[in-house]
Amino acid sequence: MTIDASAQVERPRRGRRPGPTETRHTVLAAARIRFARDGYASATIRKIAADAGVDASLIMQLFQSKEALFAEVMSITPSALALFAEAFRGPRVRIGERVTRAFFEIWEGDPLNSEPLLAMLRGATTTEQATRQLREFIEARLLTEVRLELPDDGTAQLRVGLASSMLVGVMFGRRLVQVPTLAQTNTDTLVALIAPAVQTILAGG
Repeated sequence: MTIDASAQVERPRRGRRPGPTETRHTVLAAARIRFARDGYASATIRKIAADAGVDASLIMQLFQSKEALFAEVMSITPSALALFAEAFRGPRVRIGERVTRAFFEIWEGDPLNSEPLLAMLRGATTTEQATRQLREFIEARLLTEVRLELPDDGTAQLRVGLASSMLVGVMFGRRLVQVPTLAQTNTDTLVALIAPAVQTILAGG
């Protein structure tokens, strides 16, 4: 059997060739999904390249390393920070419900917000880069963005850190470990059960 070598050559794509900016966005979108699905260790440059429809060498030219690509993917959108920060504003009454509901909306809503966070959470178990990103998100970005209306006893940042860490733990069990009772329960029921505890942490009851 004779193999026609010309048949194995990939035909050039028709139409306008994508520019560097468009290609970069395509790679970032593919990497965001792959990191969220597989975690840092298993999401290889080769897999991301296949998802994006580009050569692995091109990704290395654009980002230099998988770690650099991961760091850029982990950028949290301003809209996610604004949503969470807004939940802390206003009276202490029902702050637990506002914060809990906003948290679920961010982590389970728009993929532009949820996928980087899930990738960060999954990666935190395997790489210091993801652990550092998650720590920064909880302790630095959130705490500097919110305008705290909490008890003025010097524990405001501690309260936010505790509430955020507890909610991250819930999300770890629900989305990554997929504990059946957490994964199968609807959001409204979870918010109703969790919000009183968050209320107590943030406002003292």
